[in-house]
Amino acid sequence: MAVFKTMRENARRKMDMPLFYAMLGLVLLGALCIMSAVNSLSWSNAIVRTHLVALPLGLGAFAVGLSFNYQIYNEQWKWVYGFILALLVGVLLFGSYQRGSRSWFVLPFFSMQPSEICRICTLLVVAAFLDRRGQQRMYDVSTLVWLGLLLSPIFGLIMMQPDFSSVVVTLPAIVVLLYCAGANLFYLGLGALFACVAGFFTLSWTYLYLHPELAETWLGNVFYQLAHNGWYMAGFSLLVAGLGWLAWWFFKQLRLVLPTLYFVLATLVVLAGLFGGILLENHMKPHQRKRVETFLAPEADPQGAGYNVLQAQIAMGSGGVLGKGLFSGTQSRLGFVPEKHTDFILAVAGEELGLWGMLLMLGLYIAILWRIVVIAYESSDRYGYFVCAGIFGMFFTYMLVNFGMLLGIVPVAGIPLPFISYGGSNLVASLWALGVVQSVCSHRIGV
Repeated sequence: MAVFKTMRENARRKMDMPLFYAMLGLVLLGALCIMSAVNSLSWSNAIVRTHLVALPLGLGAFAVGLSFNYQIYNEQWKWVYGFILALLVGVLLFGSYQRGSRSWFVLPFFSMQPSEICRICTLLVVAAFLDRRGQQRMYDVSTLVWLGLLLSPIFGLIMMQPDFSSVVVTLPAIVVLLYCAGANLFYLGLGALFACVAGFFTLSWTYLYLHPELAETWLGNVFYQLAHNGWYMAGFSLLVAGLGWLAWWFFKQLRLVLPTLYFVLATLVVLAGLFGGILLENHMKPHQRKRVETFLAPEADPQGAGYNVLQAQIAMGSGGVLGKGLFSGTQSRLGFVPEKHTDFILAVAGEELGLWGMLLMLGLYIAILWRIVVIAYESSDRYGYFVCAGIFGMFFTYMLVNFGMLLGIVPVAGIPLPFISYGGSNLVASLWALGVVQSVCSHRIGV
């Protein structure tokens, strides 16, 4: 008994217990929500069995992440990078083709989605790269160039599957990591400007498809022609270049000293955003366009593209403050909520647990994010700080997308909610990530 007591005391001394308890709370809520969501399905036994198998595997991954000194990923980052590429190439060669993508290894007793593990490994590699660059070189544009070259094979292989949701989660986490590493805010702002311009044009063109009468106006016609007429695109490029020169002249007259390179880069990024939006517009798959249309106007097609979001919101709203109780949700049990154990499991939680249950779930997620921030600031080295920053960005993106998707402020992206949504690979990877954070905590100075 004395030995077990000592082991428990050592574990409590090394681990961040608030983070551990918040994690266990979400895992327990997730298991209950999944069992409730699939209770009315004919194949519920298979789903519950798979989740119950993934749980001990995930806890084992958490123990592995905690047991290994996180510095080993810094020292062996080249092997970690090679492991990422091997997994992504392997799934393209030997993976199973499901739902329009080749993203899964189907093994005799279980299936695995390697991109979930690769996401964590990518953050570990980026943290090692930034740690080696040092603080003085973080302002150099060469840092972003070399990082882009490092990440291009990874994202290229992921998009070949294709698995766009993995990119959606990983990129914001890398941006958070770069910000915490002290990267030049101007260059990060250029990346945000590119995303905003490309997203603006893509949303505008999709909105025109939903409202074809707007294409008859002069402004609507200009937007439409930009994506389909080279002369309009060339004219717009000249207009952007002229506005860039005008902005440079205006700042010069005000005697505000800004490098000319800033204006040149900003102009080029706006033009790149336009071309990126055109590329996205012309290569967007039908199901991806449906998701954008649902985001812009879910009520326009309540029996088609907007059905999922509208039914999920109805289910969540019907739960009220106290909810209908576990295994008692009428909207989900009667089949009105689609993908209720994966993409829209929050709708099931909202209907059955009510507002208080949703606030509890959100509070546990915020507790995890808060403890990761605390551990990051208390880490004994830059690498541990970077690792925590990247994992924080990943979990924050998960939370923002899933809660925002249900509220209708974020397009449906098919991204799981860690610990809550059904998905063994995501559960194992998420628990391993928190195990790595706990390793950073346990190796603090004085612990």
